[in-house]
Amino acid sequence: MSQDVLTTETSRRQLQQIITGLSDGVILLELDQTIVWANDAALAMHGIERIGELGANAKDYARRFTLRYRNNHPVPVDNYPINRVARGETFSDVWVELTPTDDEEHTWVHRVRSLVVTDNQGEPESLVLIMADVTEWASAEQRFEKTFAANPAPAVICRLSDLRYIKVNPGFLEMTGYARDQVVGTSTYELDILDQAENKDLAKQRLHEGATIPQMQAQLQLADGGSKQVIVAGQPLELNDEACMLFSFVDMEPRHKAEVALRQSEERFAKAFRLTPVPILVCAAADQRVLDVNQAFLDSLAYSADEVLGQTLAQIDFIQDKRARARLLAALEKNGRLDRIDVQVRKKDAGLIECAVSADTVNIQDSPCYLLVLMDITERKRTELELVSAIEEVMKDASWFSRTLIEKLANVKNVNSPQLPSASFTDLTARERGVLELICEGLADKEIAARLKLAPNTVRNHVATVYSKLDVHSRSEAIVWARERGLFSSAWPPKGQR
Repeated sequence: MSQDVLTTETSRRQLQQIITGLSDGVILLELDQTIVWANDAALAMHGIERIGELGANAKDYARRFTLRYRNNHPVPVDNYPINRVARGETFSDVWVELTPTDDEEHTWVHRVRSLVVTDNQGEPESLVLIMADVTEWASAEQRFEKTFAANPAPAVICRLSDLRYIKVNPGFLEMTGYARDQVVGTSTYELDILDQAENKDLAKQRLHEGATIPQMQAQLQLADGGSKQVIVAGQPLELNDEACMLFSFVDMEPRHKAEVALRQSEERFAKAFRLTPVPILVCAAADQRVLDVNQAFLDSLAYSADEVLGQTLAQIDFIQDKRARARLLAALEKNGRLDRIDVQVRKKDAGLIECAVSADTVNIQDSPCYLLVLMDITERKRTELELVSAIEEVMKDASWFSRTLIEKLANVKNVNSPQLPSASFTDLTARERGVLELICEGLADKEIAARLKLAPNTVRNHVATVYSKLDVHSRSEAIVWARERGLFSSAWPPKGQR
């Protein structure tokens, strides 16, 4: 063996020993493209354990492994790094995704460069392929790319070294109307997103320093020559080992439109609230403190605004029956709304008006409130009372009532208007229930006393208690109350009409 050959073989063995433990993968080829050696890192980067599994030569290697570029396009076989170095090409930072043809579930990302080893005369002697496993880094970058693209907030990324945009997401393109190639590669001098920022000098200073740019309003130029009000902020980050700035934007136009629509809605509500001739009151749901009333409320109840605003419903005390007010508020708290509940309303001068109250829950400045509408039905009530009074005057004795008349009287009393929850039959004692049943049979107090073997005064006391608990004022009203609830069916029709 000649001295030159011995020296070459010795140098190669020394070189192999040096690079065996490197983290970078190394594949050594002869000039005829034969694969002669690879270190453990290179084998691991291909998912194999023995050099023979790489293939005998570059052609065999291409049959065993499929390569794709990062844009998912396949790498032509002639452009495989192993074929390029076999042709004597030198290159660096070639990124490829490698997948074994017999194991498509595993993929590695390699950053590859070549080295041509020459002899003393400068002639090629060995070919070297050097690769780094950047799979984990590429996976993280891919996750970032997907997140960046999927982010609904418009965003661009600017490289700080030359102040050029290197990435843009669909949100920015949609908001501004630019095409991707009109942004990517463009400098901040050509597309100045900070030109109309409210604190432009600070933003420019932070950009050149690579420091966080706080949120600020700006006017962004659009592709069609128009502009859009936005909020812009900048956050420094590293991308591909380069210092960059991530700019994100908030489109102010939808918020502005919503604010205008809300303001217009509030103006319409305020006008309707002020001008409607029906008394209306707005109070907080939590403590029933009056927040606003319209002029019709003040006129109808003879109050001034200062006397009601800021006061609670209990302090104003304009609902005559405190129990009715409590039931009304309880029903409103439970159901959130009421429809035409009849109550008596007391004016400031102590005069009474009959009202049908409707109410609903509304949100004002994110706080639940009650909107109460009072419909004056005094004339209607007066007509009803006159009718009931006339019937009672003509028919002093309940025994004159037939089933038909009682039902008609009940309809007159109801006038198709729902009432607040009233007293229950269970509120009556057993004795009071018996008295009510005999009233419904048409018996007078003396007859009830004889039937129950009680003193007449005792019967009168029981009758008064029944009236009070049922919130009625006469025998006919008590009969109607019981009839509406289907009580004492055996008592119908009353005595004298059977």
